[in-house]
Amino acid sequence: MTKFFVTIIITALLLGSCKKDLTTLNSDPKNPTMVAGSSLVTNAERGLVRTLSSSNVNLNIFRLIIQQWQETTYLGESRYDLNTRNIPQNVWAALYRDVLKDLQEAKKLIPDQVTDEQVKANQLAVVDILQVYAYYYLITTFGNIPYTEAMDIDNVFPVYDDAATIYADLLKRLDADIAAINTSANGLGNADIIYGNDMAAWKKFANSFKLKMGMTIADISAAQAKTIVEAAYAGGVFTSNDDNAMFKFLASPPNTNPIWEDLVQSGRQDFVAASTLVDQMKQFNDPRIPLYFTVDETNGYSGGDPGTSSSYSTFSKPDEAITAPEFPGVLLDYAEVEFLLAEAAARGFSVGATAAQHYNNAIDASVLFWGGTQAQATVYRTQPSVNYATAAGSYKQKIGIQKWIALYNRGWDAWIEWRRLDYPQLQPAYRALSAMPLRYTYPVNEQNYNTTNYNQAASAIGGDKVDTHLWWDDF
Repeated sequence: MTKFFVTIIITALLLGSCKKDLTTLNSDPKNPTMVAGSSLVTNAERGLVRTLSSSNVNLNIFRLIIQQWQETTYLGESRYDLNTRNIPQNVWAALYRDVLKDLQEAKKLIPDQVTDEQVKANQLAVVDILQVYAYYYLITTFGNIPYTEAMDIDNVFPVYDDAATIYADLLKRLDADIAAINTSANGLGNADIIYGNDMAAWKKFANSFKLKMGMTIADISAAQAKTIVEAAYAGGVFTSNDDNAMFKFLASPPNTNPIWEDLVQSGRQDFVAASTLVDQMKQFNDPRIPLYFTVDETNGYSGGDPGTSSSYSTFSKPDEAITAPEFPGVLLDYAEVEFLLAEAAARGFSVGATAAQHYNNAIDASVLFWGGTQAQATVYRTQPSVNYATAAGSYKQKIGIQKWIALYNRGWDAWIEWRRLDYPQLQPAYRALSAMPLRYTYPVNEQNYNTTNYNQAASAIGGDKVDTHLWWDDF
């Protein structure tokens, strides 16, 4: 009898342990059923900065278009070949699928996962600011885009919204985000690689980006731009390089600087300096030239002409600091903010100082950011050819050329500002396959599968061509 009860007890224990093991087997630790909304924000930030920073010719060729770099052997992208590598499709997917989709899902999850109402409001504000930022680059690259019907898995044929209408809504969203931020409460913590829990920094970033958005439309709506810019300035914008919005890459994979991955890790010799930028910097005795580029075969600085085959061993290359695995990606910096304020002051907007003062601040900030000294910056900007009072041309020319130099390695932003300010006056690449791109054509997938909405969008902007001026690029 005793043996019988012992058998029953042992059997029950075995069955209980089997039941527990079976339940555990049903859980896949690598594919959790619930994802933290904050982790999706991390992934979106990473995807966003990698897209902006990449030097991969399948994704980001803006350094070539804007003549900061030149290709050595494969010259198609330097000559504006967007189609062979399906570059518009890759940009479209990177921002919609890899950034905006993650941010959209984070917005759904955070309200149920965060109990503190102030922290929740801060996290949702950061998510929305990042969405506004990503949409800005889509609009300024393509024109009309899917917005109200975007990223709906049940609607694979979204309509395209008018870009100006989207832009107005993005500005409203940004204002709401700024108002929602509580600088005394936490944000996303370690999940936010850009600013962490520093919500005061996010508020400055939002106002600084609002300034940028306001200046983007200054040529087509001066009165509206003035209102936006002055409100952004009053709200508090960047005041030093300490405010810069940067994503800090790591020294070892998988979270390394994509330029390092593209050029060093992969052992490629695809790019040299472009003569356009190098020659301008030499003309100005620019102290940043050894910070931007290596010396050439003669121990000086030179670059390949845009669109021409350029020997890797002959010309200057991107400096080793830029190709280091931990070199940060930049979303917005103090130098750019000061150039925007300089232009605003030149247009008569009330932004606290003169155009010349903001212009000087911008140059100083850029030189210091790249590792130069204040003494070098002062000597540089007091030269007659650089000094705001004596440099050639209108405020657009003075600011446009210096901003183009300062936006080195941020080719996408340099491209936007070149189209908006019309300086420097770049010449098309040798044997260019088209006019210099003023926009990207819509992705082939949109043309083939979302044909009706694509045709309407193309017609609405004046044609799906690279030389179509977008709505904000009036001149």
